[in-house]
Amino acid sequence: MPNFVTPITLKIFSTKNEITDYFNRKPVKVIGFVPTMGALHKGHLGLIELAKQQSTQVVCSIFVNPTQFNDPKDLEKYPRPITDDIRRLEEVNCDILFNPQVTEMYADNEKWHFDMGDLEYLLEGKFRPGHYQGVTQVVNKLFNIVKPDIAFFGQKDYQQFMVINKMVEVLKMPVKLVMCPIEREPDGLAMSSRNIHLTPYDREHSLILSKALNWVKENFDINKIDTLQQQAGQMISNEPGVELEYFEIADGKTLHHATPASETIVALVAARVGKTRLIDNVLIS
Repeated sequence: MPNFVTPITLKIFSTKNEITDYFNRKPVKVIGFVPTMGALHKGHLGLIELAKQQSTQVVCSIFVNPTQFNDPKDLEKYPRPITDDIRRLEEVNCDILFNPQVTEMYADNEKWHFDMGDLEYLLEGKFRPGHYQGVTQVVNKLFNIVKPDIAFFGQKDYQQFMVINKMVEVLKMPVKLVMCPIEREPDGLAMSSRNIHLTPYDREHSLILSKALNWVKENFDINKIDTLQQQAGQMISNEPGVELEYFEIADGKTLHHATPASETIVALVAARVGKTRLIDNVLIS
């Protein structure tokens, strides 16, 4: 007889009290958690599917966090297709959606500062000042509300993972972090909620980001890091409609410029393609 998977009814909570009461009434052995800002795509769903393999119940949060946007226009235009998101969560049998309002997550005049050292000012931190303060602020809140045993994040936000990992270590939070590989479109573009803003012209030229990253990986020579970085950056800068912010071949543990002594190496890129800002990376060693 065929094996049928019994569909799970997605539980949707919008307040801290609701989700806390639920887990108090029904203790769960292993809570898996996938925090998102919605506009879910295959990359997010892959995180949820992986979480289901390692957890008893999986919570996905959808919250467009205002404190991590340093551009009000970017916050305003961030996609919020909640009906589609709920349908996608149901399709992958997610157990719980936590979908709070801003007033549920933040009180007036709330203060937060987390000392993350150099990570706050390198790469993304340099181009998006204050961004990681907002990220740590909201993830700290979400971890304290959901109380996950394991939390799953995508590799596309490599620096974000490092920042959250440092917060977990410093605050001694009882959660294991898992970084999951980047999901890509068939042509190589890293999946992102922002991709819907790309025009057909932008979409075509956005492929230079993954092409440059892969070129560096394929041609990598530990003694030619500076040359490779310069050439990859030039490839991107020469692409029509693409404005390079940074291309960095970095030490995977510090995000400072890689050296022959680096144990792990990652190439990271950020660029504006048309009006849309995209990031991507590839692990080299």
